[in-house]
Amino acid sequence: MTVCRLCGSTDLTGVVDLGATPPCERILTAEQLDEPEPAYPLHLRVCTSCWLAQIPPLISPEETFTDYAYFSSYSTSWVEHARSFVAGLGLRPDSFVVEVASNDGYLLRHVVERGVRCLGIEPSVNVGTVARENGVPTVTAFLTPESARAVVREHGTADYVVANNVYAHIPDVVGFTEGLRTLVADDGLVSIEVQHLLTLIEGNQYDTIYHEHFQYYTLASAQRALASGGLSVVDVELLPTHGGSIRVWAKPAETAGAPSQQVSDVLALEKAAGLHELSGYAGFAARVAKVRRDLLRFLIDAAEDGKTVVGYGAPGKGNTLLNHCGIRPDLLAYTVDRNPYKHGKFTPGARIPIFAPDRIAADRPDYVLVLPWNLRDELVEQLSYVRQWGGRLVFPIPSLEIV
Repeated sequence: MTVCRLCGSTDLTGVVDLGATPPCERILTAEQLDEPEPAYPLHLRVCTSCWLAQIPPLISPEETFTDYAYFSSYSTSWVEHARSFVAGLGLRPDSFVVEVASNDGYLLRHVVERGVRCLGIEPSVNVGTVARENGVPTVTAFLTPESARAVVREHGTADYVVANNVYAHIPDVVGFTEGLRTLVADDGLVSIEVQHLLTLIEGNQYDTIYHEHFQYYTLASAQRALASGGLSVVDVELLPTHGGSIRVWAKPAETAGAPSQQVSDVLALEKAAGLHELSGYAGFAARVAKVRRDLLRFLIDAAEDGKTVVGYGAPGKGNTLLNHCGIRPDLLAYTVDRNPYKHGKFTPGARIPIFAPDRIAADRPDYVLVLPWNLRDELVEQLSYVRQWGGRLVFPIPSLEIV
């Protein structure tokens, strides 16, 4: 029986079933191609008691994040997003900033540059090592109430606690939230960025459903989750990142005060879209099926016409798309990625070879399928050279588009 991890209800309703896929960041070496590869069900459900959308916790964070293939700093636009965020915090010389899931220091490096004290809490040994090499103080740990208390004993509470793109990645929502509350000072602020379920549903962004993401938030469900650990939402921003995200600002409940008008406005948007009831989820599975059919039809037609199609990027979301669509190297010869950690390896499940980006210019393919479609503006510019030989870019989501 599936039980809601936030409220304990058993009243969960299916939203979309993507079959079974391997964990999306479990990149394969050549030696692993002849080994069994586990796959796990990928079925998104929504709790009709608290409206938290979620998948069952079939893999543990320790399996995914101890050695991690994702390095935030390889996205130029994401680093700039972090720089702008830090610039807007109004940091004082005596401020203390803690980031949870700080990755390779993509954000805290901007705090270090300002001479302000900071600390990253990062569970992945390999990316945390890179952060330290780049001068960002980082401890290797998962955030729990216990690890938070250990940080506070050594460093004190933080004026700002940042948690970007991690609140979806933890199966113990309540314990993680309690850890955030422990880290932040009574008069401090917690900033959480997470993909908005509203844009996921409206934009057919189903490829962001994967086993690393245990839950998917509306502002309403994020409010309930934060309240479980003693935090109250005081403000929210709508962001374009990751296809559409919310930046939620929260304070300790005892000092929070009334929320901003923007909180009411975003809740109203969600309600109007039907996401506080079942009606807003109807039809999503059918739209997902159309994305799959359209992409497969394009790839099959291209193959039969003798056209070459390669991929750009090897992100987690791309692996959901490749596996759900059943795409193999006969339809997508290879993909490329800026992250050298992935070069010479293969995508999970689909087993598409991954090369360095210069392979595209060398081979001059007819089409480049852009898997990290959320970085569209950045990648259209980076891949502008494809036009030199008449090549075209293909974006699969929200609907098939060839540019």
